[in-house]
Amino acid sequence: MSPRAVVIGPPGSGKTTVGRLLADHLGVAFRDTDDDVVRLAAKPIPDIFTTDGEPAFRALEEQAVATALDEHPGVLSLGGGAVISERTRKLLADHPVVFLTVGLAEGARRTGLAQTSRPLLAGVNPRATFKALLDARLPLYREAADVEQPTDGLEPWRLVELVAGKLAEIRPGGTTPVADA
Repeated sequence: MSPRAVVIGPPGSGKTTVGRLLADHLGVAFRDTDDDVVRLAAKPIPDIFTTDGEPAFRALEEQAVATALDEHPGVLSLGGGAVISERTRKLLADHPVVFLTVGLAEGARRTGLAQTSRPLLAGVNPRATFKALLDARLPLYREAADVEQPTDGLEPWRLVELVAGKLAEIRPGGTTPVADA
């Protein structure tokens, strides 16, 4: 079993919003690995970072992604930092991966640089932190992606149309094409 699409990207790129709409469009279920991490840890993500630290969170995230890739046939959204894991990137190689991009200004606007719900953006200068995060992760997102879709200035429904069209054209892992539902 393999997801119809795996959605990756930085905070504020629309992974959850577009992922849910894409799942509806394709007639499949939606799953977010951030929700899986919360269930595994039995506490919210900011609490995991605060009490257990980022390495503990990343280990849970890696486990959640591996499980979801193995058992979820719908659209799967990964946390923004999931691509940091080399193991996760290797697992993604066999799946159709959509990278939603977002510019610095738009990402900052969408996230509101909400430090309480986004622990990695906490600090003295959240905008600089967000820019550093985007810069550091961009090559990893691109390494994992089959499709790259800019999101700035586009409505979620339009993004779904564009992504669905691109998914219909690719052959993930060089095997079976992803058909539009």
